[in-house]
Amino acid sequence: MEFLKKLGIEGTNLGTSTGQKFIGSGAKETISSHTPIDGSQIADTTVTTREEYDQVVNTALEAFEEWRMTPAPKRGEIVRQIGLELREHKEYLGRLVTYEMGKIYQEGLGEVQEMIDICDFAVGQSRMLYGKTMPSERPRHRMYEQWHPLGITGIISAFNFPVAVYSWNAMIAAVAGNVMIWKGSEKTPLCSIAVQNIIAKVLKRNDLPEGIFNLVTGGREVGEWMTEDERLPLISATGSIRMGKEVAKTVAGRLGKTILELGGNNAIIVSKDADLEMAARAIAFGAVGTCGQRCTSTRRLIIHKEVFNPLKERLVEIYKEVNIGNPLKEDTLVGPLIDQQAIDNMQNALQEVQDEGGEVIYGGEVLENKQLDGGHYVRPAIVTAQNDWDIVQEETFAPILYLTQYSDLDEAISLHNGVKQGLSSSIFTLNIREGETFLSARGSDCGIANVNVGTSGAEIGGAFGGEKETGGGRESGSDAWKAYMRRQTNTINWGSEMPLAQGIEFDVD
Repeated sequence: MEFLKKLGIEGTNLGTSTGQKFIGSGAKETISSHTPIDGSQIADTTVTTREEYDQVVNTALEAFEEWRMTPAPKRGEIVRQIGLELREHKEYLGRLVTYEMGKIYQEGLGEVQEMIDICDFAVGQSRMLYGKTMPSERPRHRMYEQWHPLGITGIISAFNFPVAVYSWNAMIAAVAGNVMIWKGSEKTPLCSIAVQNIIAKVLKRNDLPEGIFNLVTGGREVGEWMTEDERLPLISATGSIRMGKEVAKTVAGRLGKTILELGGNNAIIVSKDADLEMAARAIAFGAVGTCGQRCTSTRRLIIHKEVFNPLKERLVEIYKEVNIGNPLKEDTLVGPLIDQQAIDNMQNALQEVQDEGGEVIYGGEVLENKQLDGGHYVRPAIVTAQNDWDIVQEETFAPILYLTQYSDLDEAISLHNGVKQGLSSSIFTLNIREGETFLSARGSDCGIANVNVGTSGAEIGGAFGGEKETGGGRESGSDAWKAYMRRQTNTINWGSEMPLAQGIEFDVD
């Protein structure tokens, strides 16, 4: 396919890169990438060996010596050029994201646009790595703080956003003076290679050293090399809660730093004072977009009892109109799940709901016909359930929307917060008191809380992340840049005496 050639994807691709070149040989273990659209093989990617991994780390350490001393605005200039290069390749990379991951083409393009947007944001940030000046209690002393890069930022990303989440980390970390080692998902290795090829064009054009933007490829073993490696002071990991707990334990054991973006079990409260049509459309996008495979997907719907039936009926109407099929086609709104395991997980979850006494109101079927042969297609499901059921408490990475009722706002907030995850949240209401209560300290306990906005579609200008077992990490906008740097407090004595703090007297003859 033409877009694969434009991105430098061939039959067998080297999966280890030190920035401008790929290293290793094809005569070793490989990962086969298959499209979830029809199950066909796209290409192979070599798996990083331990020897190659150490070569990447050593190259990154050498590059850091030069990159950290490059003025931050000049680092920002490199990121600006990466953004321009992404603009040139937006159509091709967006199509690859769709082809390898399965989200619809508009969402694939949107993911690349997120990369472009974060590049723009990071360019501005490169001139705003501010420290504070503080008054000293000692005469003729000046106190201030400044921020320095940490070193190598290890980035472990997931299949559902195979390129955007990497850029949230990498572009901010780069302007902060860090170098990067990225392990993308083994389910979408070609997206990682394509991004590396795009960045390499900028690195070569600017005659930059190897080792600033690095790539390793593989599964759990390669990720463990990174989390155990003391040469990587920061690990930013996106994935399941189970994975995140292992990463946190390992990195903390060596007193390293982590940014964790883990599971989401996101809910929307729908008030009796809501604009139901606005709510229904936001719910549908949040619940079925990316076939329910976003960390911010809407999974729980907490509806006031007075509007429960009208909203339920409207959602069924919308779901019936959703076109499911090949995500590369313009009229498709829901593409496939990533693989057969995802289908099995969805079917098991639906069976558990019914065993508990819940009802499948609509959908849930595995779809098989000539047009969908070989792919992993399902019909998004709407079900009734209780918030405290075990299956509702867990995050099933599939398009299942759990509906439950409430009587008053305190009950709704209690149900909303009654899960172990805390990523994204929303309330739909035209009652200002309800909206402000939801955003107050007694409201949503999530890292993201919205009023009359769905749970999906966060902008890069705000810090992205969640609380509780979502991990507590923050990426992207606001002051998330601080996570990639170390704070240093400085004191300068410009006088001729040596006074001590706290008025301590220590005279030496």
